Amino acid sequence: MSDEKLVGTGRHAVVIVASTRAARGTYPDRSGPVLVGRLKEWGFEVAGPIVVPDGDELGRALGGALDSEPDVLLTSGGTGLTPTDRTPEMTAPFIDLPVPGIAEALRAAGLAKGVPTAMLSRGLTGLAGATFVANLPGSRGAAVDALEVLEQVLPHILAQIPGSDHESM
Repeated sequence: MSDEKLVGTGRHAVVIVASTRAARGTYPDRSGPVLVGRLKEWGFEVAGPIVVPDGDELGRALGGALDSEPDVLLTSGGTGLTPTDRTPEMTAPFIDLPVPGIAEALRAAGLAKGVPTAMLSRGLTGLAGATFVANLPGSRGAAVDALEVLEQVLPHILAQIPGSDHESM
């Protein structure tokens, strides 16, 4: 973020990783630390990623995280086509105001970089109360690509949530 004041200054973010294998310790989570690191660079207060198995436990983690009323909640993983990829289904009940254009831009960014599987991501984006929520794919590369897209619009998103005048953006 190039602004004098970092977009996350005075704001709270949460990162939840949906990965049954990472939650079991089968392999390390690689996307969560990337997301947490960048959010911190942007000035957000954010703890390490919360890593949970796919499915109902993810739904409980989302509800608990939203109870803390973060400004931003990013999820990683569970957006594909496997039988356990249910992050969008777990997220949808919490979304009050869908913002599909951001999810479309995230997929388009991957496609533009020559990653044809980016179109398979079913991730959702929107507002859950006053929290911006984005489901991101679980790979480290997809996390980096998503952050590049979000960096361009996150200041505007966070300014609009409380009702700022978008003419001043």
